[in-house]
Amino acid sequence: MTGSGDEPFITAVKPLVDAMGGEMIPPDEAGPDDVVLSWEGADVVAVRLPQLADSLDHILAAMERKRGRPLADLDRKAKQEIVRTLEARGAFAVRHGVETVAGALGVSRFTVYNYLNREKEG
Repeated sequence: MTGSGDEPFITAVKPLVDAMGGEMIPPDEAGPDDVVLSWEGADVVAVRLPQLADSLDHILAAMERKRGRPLADLDRKAKQEIVRTLEARGAFAVRHGVETVAGALGVSRFTVYNYLNREKEG
């Protein structure tokens, strides 16, 4: 997948690919939906982007890691902040997004909808 001069590029993009929940693959294995990255005129690596639902799970796991504890253990204000952040990132456009977020936060779907509606009113 890499030539001798490509390692710094691969090292540089890997944290971004990991944060997105993507997968790095050899460019010659790229499909039509993969993104091929070039470095100094040569195709170096392809990135297979995750499905939206997988991205939501990945985002929730990253939020949990950042806070150092399960999202369900957060207080109400912190959960509302999580819902606002996720809404801004389009999480609720994903099929079953509300259910997925509710499960991660340890609240009902109704509660997530209340958090969303509270934002729109205020």
